Amino acid sequence: MEPRILETPSEAIRETVREMVAIDKRTFIIEKPTSLDQLFHHPAVCSTYAAHDYIPYWADLWPASQMLAEVILREAWEKRTTRDTKLHALEIGCGLGLSGVVALARGLRVTFSDCDQLAIRFATNNARLNGFSDFQTAAYDVASPPVDVRYPVIIGSDVMYEQQIAEPLAMFIRTVLEPGGLCLIADPDRVSARGFPWLAEQAGLSVHKRIIKVGEHGSKTRGTIYRIEHAT
Repeated sequence: MEPRILETPSEAIRETVREMVAIDKRTFIIEKPTSLDQLFHHPAVCSTYAAHDYIPYWADLWPASQMLAEVILREAWEKRTTRDTKLHALEIGCGLGLSGVVALARGLRVTFSDCDQLAIRFATNNARLNGFSDFQTAAYDVASPPVDVRYPVIIGSDVMYEQQIAEPLAMFIRTVLEPGGLCLIADPDRVSARGFPWLAEQAGLSVHKRIIKVGEHGSKTRGTIYRIEHAT
């Protein structure tokens, strides 16, 4: 299948705002579009939706990305790497790139990937805003995994916003995750993701679930972290 790679036109975003995002005891700068309504109703975005059934949801900072960022910040990555080599992480559906930026802060080398080229540009700009430069980019469609590259770490948040994405996601992870590697997927317990653990296990993966909550007291958002490895 040919990858579906799109590009939301930059002129669809009239203004941006920089938000200070607190993850555990650290703070990160994330620049994002100011108005999603203006973006979603821009004529070019409406045309892309009509032609490809695609909406640039990446333009918001979703709670699941903060869930994943918190897990990445606390993960014992040093057990998976050596002094001489940085662990390489692929962020799929990177959107604004928060999780990838946090992975950079933990010393990983990151490839930001998305099916939308504008999302990749926002993610890499956010990496630079936080003082990082050791990253790469790749335009990947989850439904069409690359066959010539493997990553020891894959991260992604809220990527199963439609039910039909769950099975291709499982196959993408099976294809692209290195043997012995780790994939972390954060999901805000969407109905569309309920079948993912079974689909992943059918694809030859091992899945462990953990409930996580982020946010202030009284307004916490609940979700699930999937820790995924190749089944032994």
